[in-house]
Amino acid sequence: MGSFPPEANPANPVPLENAEVLPPEGRYMPPAGMPVRRRRPTWAAAPATHVLIAVNCLVFLLMVARGISPMNPGVDQLMHWGANNAGSILIDGEWMRIVTAMFLHVGLIHLATNMWCLWNLGLLAEPLMGSFGLLAAYILTGAAGNLLSCWANWVWPIRESGTIYFPAGAGASGAVFGIAGILIVLLKSNRLPVPQRELKKLRRSVIYFAAINLAIGFSIWGGNQVLHSGLNIDNMAHLGGFVGGLMMAAPMVPRVGSDPGSFRSRLRIALLAMIGLLVLFSFYIDHVPPPQNF
Repeated sequence: MGSFPPEANPANPVPLENAEVLPPEGRYMPPAGMPVRRRRPTWAAAPATHVLIAVNCLVFLLMVARGISPMNPGVDQLMHWGANNAGSILIDGEWMRIVTAMFLHVGLIHLATNMWCLWNLGLLAEPLMGSFGLLAAYILTGAAGNLLSCWANWVWPIRESGTIYFPAGAGASGAVFGIAGILIVLLKSNRLPVPQRELKKLRRSVIYFAAINLAIGFSIWGGNQVLHSGLNIDNMAHLGGFVGGLMMAAPMVPRVGSDPGSFRSRLRIALLAMIGLLVLFSFYIDHVPPPQNF
């Protein structure tokens, strides 16, 4: 999940400078007159990616330190730490859960798979849109996923023995799918200083990641409806994050890979537009009538 072919691994990006000569010793020799630049360590090249992973891991460690099971935390425990829940948001007004839920995970395996995907996609996206852009993308597309999940669970709640339940949702996967959606759009640009052949490989890998994991999620949901296995995937959060990423990236396309000033202007437009859409969608959800027989 979230892996890339060796030739298109975002953790090993294609160098932007082309080597002209390889001396007998096999060392890279820059062209005459070109200043020698030291290669920055990965953490300095993508600080936002590392910060997001660190925050997610820190929240998980704090939960475990407070006695919560690292493999199978309870629903009440997840709710205490800020899980997404349609009833808590739309009845009790706890809208911060839209944000807190994207830093909360249901056990170690859930955390590890999401962080692996975030690592791969973040290292690819951050050089394209900057550290601030990546942080904003994580929050806004994660919020889009959690809002869609909230709406879906409010409209189609779980009904058992005449009682209505709203499931708790948690995880960074909505934001991860959002970053994937952004990359699918941005990697289409012909302004990036990377060979088109490599860009196509990278973009194809991201498309495969999104398509395969969406298909797996909906397959598990379908199987659960038949077998009642109890294994649930928040597909609406995935879908909402992915669509949010596609929408957020659209205003950035004409300027990605161009001069920084023009791209920053496009990025601001994208952020403001996304915030506006999320506010409008939140207002709509807040006015959706409660489920029948609630």
